[in-house]
Amino acid sequence: MILRGNIVDILNRRIFKGEITIENGKISSVVENDCSEEHFILPGFIDAHIHIESSMLMPSEFAKVAVKHGTVATVSDPHEIANVLGVKGVEFMIENGKQTPFKFNFGAPSCVPATSFESAGAIIDSNGIKQLLANPDIKYLAEMMNYPGVLFGDKEVLNKIEWAKHFNKPIDGHAPGLRGEDLSKYISVGISTDHECFTYEEGLEKLQKDMKVLIRQGSAAKNFNALVNLIDDHYENMMFCSDDKHPDDLLLGHINQHCARAVANGKDVFKVLQMACINPIKHYNLNVGMLRVGDYADCVILKDMQEFKTLQTYINGELVYDNGVSNIKDVQFENLNNFNTNEKNVSDFRMESSTEKIRVIECLDGELITNEVIDSSTIINGNLVSNTETDILKVVVVNRYKDEKPAIGFIKNFGLKEGAIASSVGHDSHNIICVGVSDESICEAVNLIIKEKGGICAISNKNSKVMPLPVAGIISDKDAGTIGKQYHELDMMAKSMGSKLNAPYMSLSFMALLVIPSLKLSDKGLFNGSDFTFTSLEVS
Repeated sequence: MILRGNIVDILNRRIFKGEITIENGKISSVVENDCSEEHFILPGFIDAHIHIESSMLMPSEFAKVAVKHGTVATVSDPHEIANVLGVKGVEFMIENGKQTPFKFNFGAPSCVPATSFESAGAIIDSNGIKQLLANPDIKYLAEMMNYPGVLFGDKEVLNKIEWAKHFNKPIDGHAPGLRGEDLSKYISVGISTDHECFTYEEGLEKLQKDMKVLIRQGSAAKNFNALVNLIDDHYENMMFCSDDKHPDDLLLGHINQHCARAVANGKDVFKVLQMACINPIKHYNLNVGMLRVGDYADCVILKDMQEFKTLQTYINGELVYDNGVSNIKDVQFENLNNFNTNEKNVSDFRMESSTEKIRVIECLDGELITNEVIDSSTIINGNLVSNTETDILKVVVVNRYKDEKPAIGFIKNFGLKEGAIASSVGHDSHNIICVGVSDESICEAVNLIIKEKGGICAISNKNSKVMPLPVAGIISDKDAGTIGKQYHELDMMAKSMGSKLNAPYMSLSFMALLVIPSLKLSDKGLFNGSDFTFTSLEVS
């Protein structure tokens, strides 16, 4: 097979007309000649850090969509399903992904559970990490979110890191806001990347201390604007990632969007493409081609180098996407799950109190971090309740692995004027999380999720809508088009109920993510992510 066009040689920073010959899935020759084709041929795009589960799609379904945008590989942390199903969940993802030509590169989830302050469905200790890292299908130790454990020398945390060194596999970081001596100590154990930089200064310090910094632009966390100007001088040590990508967003674009945006911001196209196509291969030792003789033919044909619209995608020389049609086939799989709680009563969500002030989670649109604010309480018949006038709404987290009393908090900026929204996608332990204007609507929404044994839903004054997620309570068994449509409808319903958030369900899913400061809610209570301690709802 021969591909002709403008060949983009990223490594040597040149574009020339020519042809590429592919034999047995690999590039056998690259010849410069005066062909007539005007399109561009370049290495395929790579998402350097993503949780496939966040798309609510099986890996095989994710691949069908990703190749449409020129993506040929991902560096995939399966800690979402691992928190539900443990090592079995990781192996489930690997096996499904293997049945496609797409190059999923899974890591060993380092924090299952993410913290000891929440209830997960499984535990992966250092022995489990050893078992995973011994598997050649596991490419790295996934993000070490327990940075306090690193800083304070937690034995189990350090044992996991040592196993990664033993198997000579990279160690991913997760250290939002970590600076100075603490950052130096975190890096010193061998942690080599971070995708959690929120400011230019934070990203610069991490780069200066020899970390690889990932520019993240996902469905919830969007750090592109803060970090884009680091590209000029530091592109050799930077990559692009989405981290979390909801299905409706994935249908619109992937890493190609990062490239288009960076070029539109005046960044050198070769620097941008090195981040998108080359740096992940070198850092993670990926078996992905870079458009050289002898490499696997993992390449994309683009219409232009501004919008990065994909015409064709090849993986190992196989045409997996061609002008609107994905050639990746359906894959059969079993629906695994772990959902063991009974339906709740309205009284379970009652919070008796006489306090005048409460500690409130302030949700920030487009950010994973939150603020802690102290505000006035609203009490009716001795019960702390939501107040739609001040936009301080009750938020609850319900343990989905066994029957326990729900944890109750309050949250600002969700904006709902009626009903409730709920989800069993609640990072990282994936308990049920719900925010609503009344205890009755909260109870109804939570029970709808319990009946389906996983999903996301909305309850308004007029109707209810649910999207089941039968695989581990976080992934659908349907195709991307179906899920993208259902998710969009739920997104629109939440906004019609008053939410002004760009992605209300994505924001909701991160309100139980304890490893991101500042104030969050786990199934065990209100949590201060800045000092890793529980805190009180009532303020005396």
